[in-house]
Amino acid sequence: MHIRVVAVLVCILLFSCENRSTDESSYQRKFITTNPDPAPLSPEESIKKIQLPPGYRVELVASEPMVQEPVALAWDGNGRMYVVQMNTYMKDANATEEYEPTSRIMRLEDSDNDGLMDKVSVFIDSLVLPRTVLPVGDEVLVTVTNAQHVWSYKDTDGDGKADQKKIIYENNTIDSRNLEHQNGAFYWNLDNWIYPSRDNLRYKFKNGTLLVDTLVDNMIGQWGLTSDNYGKLFYSEAGPGLPAVQIQQMPAYGALNFKDQYAEDFTILWPVIGNVDAQGGPRALREDSTLVRFTSGTGQSIFRGDRLPANMIGDYFIPEPVGRVIKRGNVINQNGKIRIESAYKEVDWLASADMNFRPVNTYTGPDGCFYIVDMYHGIIQEGEWTPPESYLGKKIVELGLDKNKNMGRIYRIVHKDFKPDRTKPNMLNQPASELIQYLSHPNGWWRDMAQQTIIVRNDKSVVPQLKEIINQSTSHLARIHALWTLEGLDALDKETLFNVLADTNAHVRKTAVWASELFIQQQDADVISRLGNLTTDSSADVRIQLMLSLRSSNNVKAQQITTQLLTSDSTNELMRFSYKMFEDAKVRAETELARLKNLSPADRALVSKGAVRYKQLCANCHGADGKGILIGSNPMPAPPLIGSARVTGDKIALIQLMLMGLQGPVDGKEYPNTMPPMNSSSDDYLASVLSYIRNSSDFGNKSSVITEEEVKEVRSFTKHMPPGGTTLRSLEIGKLGRAENKNWDKKK
Repeated sequence: MHIRVVAVLVCILLFSCENRSTDESSYQRKFITTNPDPAPLSPEESIKKIQLPPGYRVELVASEPMVQEPVALAWDGNGRMYVVQMNTYMKDANATEEYEPTSRIMRLEDSDNDGLMDKVSVFIDSLVLPRTVLPVGDEVLVTVTNAQHVWSYKDTDGDGKADQKKIIYENNTIDSRNLEHQNGAFYWNLDNWIYPSRDNLRYKFKNGTLLVDTLVDNMIGQWGLTSDNYGKLFYSEAGPGLPAVQIQQMPAYGALNFKDQYAEDFTILWPVIGNVDAQGGPRALREDSTLVRFTSGTGQSIFRGDRLPANMIGDYFIPEPVGRVIKRGNVINQNGKIRIESAYKEVDWLASADMNFRPVNTYTGPDGCFYIVDMYHGIIQEGEWTPPESYLGKKIVELGLDKNKNMGRIYRIVHKDFKPDRTKPNMLNQPASELIQYLSHPNGWWRDMAQQTIIVRNDKSVVPQLKEIINQSTSHLARIHALWTLEGLDALDKETLFNVLADTNAHVRKTAVWASELFIQQQDADVISRLGNLTTDSSADVRIQLMLSLRSSNNVKAQQITTQLLTSDSTNELMRFSYKMFEDAKVRAETELARLKNLSPADRALVSKGAVRYKQLCANCHGADGKGILIGSNPMPAPPLIGSARVTGDKIALIQLMLMGLQGPVDGKEYPNTMPPMNSSSDDYLASVLSYIRNSSDFGNKSSVITEEEVKEVRSFTKHMPPGGTTLRSLEIGKLGRAENKNWDKKK
């Protein structure tokens, strides 16, 4: 695993060079053209336009018509590939027929084992913009746009088409957020929880259904979710252009980000063609028309395979489909705090000169190689940002990008010094006793799938073998997977846990502390006492995990251990800030509860709904606390809301701002993001969010609520206002009152 402890500045300066092979040290950016040709290319021609470091090359795995508009993929235990297709995504700048139920999930197979998909079936048809796919045993879990159910599909007759369908998690609430702001991942992690990329839930698959757990905070990642070999999750936020968020601690402990959690140069992109279709227009581009910073980072992955150079293992890869690049970062552990630094100087790991190349997701494959999902689509921004009067709307027409659709490619990255592993997985047909061997496989995909398959079957016959691995295996990764497999089978006993707490490997000891939370919740005195022996552990990761696992317990001994850790590790930045945020969250919750008690039942319900909705969407750019977002070297994407006169002042102007969107300077300061019009949201949705930000103790704002009826009335005389994001100056008319606003058309 490529996570290093950096003790001195020299190590930091030498790191990026040390991480690359001799061939890669000479890798330089080759700029092609400022004004690229928007005409689509064949897969073969497109591959020629891709730049990679020396030694790497691109292989085609599948392309149109086999796949069209792909956005995500996953393999089942037998190596069959399931591809999520958004067939109706942005067929034109107006998003015509976008929500028609004609999208699909395809099943692809390589029948002759040559690495190229040659067999395809429509596994699921007639979907509304499917978002995620997760094979679980012989079932496939799927979510779709605007709905919050989780569906299970199954092919019972072996024809490659699902013929059995059932809801395994039911939530009848319609998701009214823009499709770009809904959940964009479903990831079975090492700890046996299934994590989405957004919101405050996680799931466990038990006996064919999903058990749900509510998290402390809303996660605000967007497309894609990944983890390292030790189960640490990595999110990204496309909206405010943040390439890595929530990378410091697991979601169960709350959201935690540091301004310096990635280096300044990691936010800088080096495309090889002009990116004139960037949402920000010229202000987001260099003089040569290339995109400067992330605007839509998505589909990130930690490489965990075994058939590419070893220095790739543990590195963070994130595509930028507007820039047509994939950025590579070195993940560095600094005394328990994670930091990402660019692997190269002034060049990205992958860059394409094909204007329709749209990398939207990346994966480690069963063959140990690196996979890329290329949507290969002309328009990559959703309709709220592409009205006819907008910069993007005009560019789409000028370049004819709306004509470039119904295509898609899946690529494999290989290296001259390695051959892809052609071993065909057959886990769904193997007994659990044979799956055990894969827990020590050098490719993380095999380890994960073996663990998951054993747990889904709930086959406890392998418990003795799992304990044998923990006691005898020389692979620390095998010991970690065996431990979590026991946990998933509800077969982790204290004797085994105590053995692992004393393991010679720090990663294993940290895992043992994490897995001990079941016993901590039961207030098991023996386990809590044994955990106290780790307060002076040599690994900061172990000590930090100890604090995280024990701090919520009301057990006296657990609190004593937590206090001891905070005292002895008072200089550890992550431990100190994580605990402070934990304490602050408790105070905020108590204050908010007291505040809500002073509201009428109707207003209380309105503000409570708004709190959930704000944290699901608006927090992306304005921050969960309303103070704005400052992570990395990125400029604050949107203005703070705390103390804002626009929030606490005139209701009409605020409602109009939500309905019309906002662009241009705010209080004399430019922000990189444009707030899109929210006029497609319901009156209830807008009223609740606005009531929350006007009336939340989190923000320190104390103004009256905004009712659904007030939103409806303002909407009635605002509907003819110019769409696409107005300016603050043009919103001043909102202060004139309802009667005069009804004459908007005459006044303009």
